[in-house]
Amino acid sequence: MAVKSKSIYVCSQCGYESSKWYGKCPECDEWNTMKEELKTTAPGSSKSFSSNARTFTAKPLADISVEDEPRYKTGMKELDRVLGGGIVRGSLVLLSGDPGIGKSTLLMQICEYLGSGLSILYVSGEESYHQLKLRADRLKVFSDNLFILCETDAQAICEYISINKPDVVFIDSIQTMNIPELSSSCGSVTQVRECTNLFMRCSKGLSIPIILVGHVNKDGNIAGPKVLEHIVDAVLYFEGERNLSFRILRAVKNRFGSTNEIGVFEMLDRGLREVENPSEMLISGRPDAPGSCVACVMEGSRPLLAEVQALVTPSGFGTPRRMATGFDYNRIAMIIAVLEKRCGYFFTNMDSYINIVGGLRLDEPAVDLTIAMALISSLKDKTISNDVIAFGEIGLGGEVRGISYCEQRINEAERLGFTKCVIPYTNFKKLSKNPDRKIQVVGVHTVRAAYEQVEG
Repeated sequence: MAVKSKSIYVCSQCGYESSKWYGKCPECDEWNTMKEELKTTAPGSSKSFSSNARTFTAKPLADISVEDEPRYKTGMKELDRVLGGGIVRGSLVLLSGDPGIGKSTLLMQICEYLGSGLSILYVSGEESYHQLKLRADRLKVFSDNLFILCETDAQAICEYISINKPDVVFIDSIQTMNIPELSSSCGSVTQVRECTNLFMRCSKGLSIPIILVGHVNKDGNIAGPKVLEHIVDAVLYFEGERNLSFRILRAVKNRFGSTNEIGVFEMLDRGLREVENPSEMLISGRPDAPGSCVACVMEGSRPLLAEVQALVTPSGFGTPRRMATGFDYNRIAMIIAVLEKRCGYFFTNMDSYINIVGGLRLDEPAVDLTIAMALISSLKDKTISNDVIAFGEIGLGGEVRGISYCEQRINEAERLGFTKCVIPYTNFKKLSKNPDRKIQVVGVHTVRAAYEQVEG
């Protein structure tokens, strides 16, 4: 039977298929993402539903076991926290991040702990056996249950998994895998989507957890179609600046645990080291200078303290500059506008710079008050005491609005030795009475009142 091939155009961002080329994808509105691919079809291959019918058996809900599936501990508490308690059997996890951020290093490190009781298959499509051996020696991974396979044929890998049945499989990376029957090249939308589907069926059918390593594009999104994130059970992002030693592992999707949980690691010459107390690490080395204030944000169920630095200086240009690192630029502009209109602090002829120490990116409204305190401190050139912390959302009327998880934030600040905490009055009224609390908690209505408490 003759096989027909036709040319189609596929969007590299969302996977939209079209018979003709578009400058802008009609589905996701991205420009210059339509790539030409060959689609092979066999005529007469379609069958009616009745001729292709199969017998299925549905289970009653009451007969399905509700016992928790056993999870494999990785030996890293930070990684287990992000995964929701460990690796679930039969799960498909996508680990993504910038090149050189430490994805392969993280997977190789947990092999030593997992290998003590489980058999591990590490599949690499990017490195040779010799390169992987050098990395394992550097990370002191000497497990006898770790098996290395350098292969890019996804079908051959799945056949190997079905025959040998390892306990855990790592695929590094999904963009290097291919199915020979498909005419498109490695890393294309079709190859990435079909290879992921193949590994998903292998994982679910054999109840073997598979962790995929995925690259990101220049915009920070996972390279390949967006449907890739819908196929997998969990999506983990490994974040951090390459010139900084700290790395943050963040879950943005997790079918077996909470999202928005983070794990903090430090990259050393011997690999990644867990940072079990990230708050203490992020606020260590604070300068005794104007423009510095501490915020407390919630990352999942964990309160995290971070230092916010501001620098306000006379501008040498007609239009003052506004720059923010680790915080939304538009939010900074709004806070400055509120400080000028409602509070009488003028930044018209001043350049304003905001920096979140440690490479963190904060997007929670509770940081508004901390940003404002740092800006006013730098504008007035007056230092905020290192024992004072402030957090709360700022409204356009200059009021300080309530936030969530206020009790947990206060407890974290007290644990790290802060003696005064400025919070919204709405939250202050709802605080539980605790006579053993050593930190002074002050509730404020406005931004000006908050700075009076911080300054005093």
